[in-house]
Amino acid sequence: MTTNADAGTRTVFLLAHTGRRAAIRSAELVVQGLLAHGIGVRVLAQEAKDLPLPDQVERVEKPDTPQPLEAKRGVLDGCELLIVLGGDGSLLRGAEFARASGVPMLGVNLGRVGFLAEAERDDLDQVVSRVVARSYEVEERMTLDVVVRADAGTGHVVHTDWALNEATVEKAARERMLEVVTEVDGRPVSAFGCDGVVCATPTGSTAYAFSAGGPVVWPEVAALLMVPISAHALFAKPLVTAPDSVLAVEVRRHTGHGVLWCDGRRSIELPAGARVEVRRGAVPVRLARLHRAPFTDRLVAKFALPVAGWRGAPH
Repeated sequence: MTTNADAGTRTVFLLAHTGRRAAIRSAELVVQGLLAHGIGVRVLAQEAKDLPLPDQVERVEKPDTPQPLEAKRGVLDGCELLIVLGGDGSLLRGAEFARASGVPMLGVNLGRVGFLAEAERDDLDQVVSRVVARSYEVEERMTLDVVVRADAGTGHVVHTDWALNEATVEKAARERMLEVVTEVDGRPVSAFGCDGVVCATPTGSTAYAFSAGGPVVWPEVAALLMVPISAHALFAKPLVTAPDSVLAVEVRRHTGHGVLWCDGRRSIELPAGARVEVRRGAVPVRLARLHRAPFTDRLVAKFALPVAGWRGAPH
């Protein structure tokens, strides 16, 4: 099995959505289980205030947020695993720590869907036992690197960011469409008015891109997605491009301001004329996996898809 353990004392970092009662109780159980097996636990000092934790749990202060493209270990230095307890928002928050440190993230879903999660609330005992035994595998998930240019003509870079699921250019005003031109690999594809455009990874294909009508892409597939949102155009279909393609969305000069959202967590205003470029990220996010179940099974379970009547291939 693949691990990130260092020699000596083993340490696991724990992130929890302390606003959820279920997360607080789950954190208690995970901490007690790990400490009982001699594995150290580290938490953010801010979260420790809301968690009934024993004294031997290490509290650390969260550092200033690093630049999006840097990969600093920070508070996870020396940790072999990052365990995140919460819903999709908590898991995306955990992905920020995982990407910045290179430490694998193991998600426990306490929300509704939780595609990034590897376990559910009822699996906490198994989570602890598998971590103790180092019985997990690590896979890498593609990310996006995002560049914002103030003007498509000058090329002046005003912002850089990243995303695990998607980078979305959206309209800023509810009452007005956003006029954009889309581009793939330096060539224009189409211009239209819309509510926005989603540029996503395969991991993000089951998130915002899926809600906008995009295809589900298996995580093993290396590709980029471009999915228009409520576009007023004859041709505004979702596109699946090569993993090395460069996607771009330009906000037309005569339209209103837009906004760029990365994973629904970080945003920046886009003035008219701005250009957003999206390409495969240089730094992946590492996910710890407890199960070898096919992605098809995960898809059926998470979306509660009807499969009654299936007989399977003949033996």
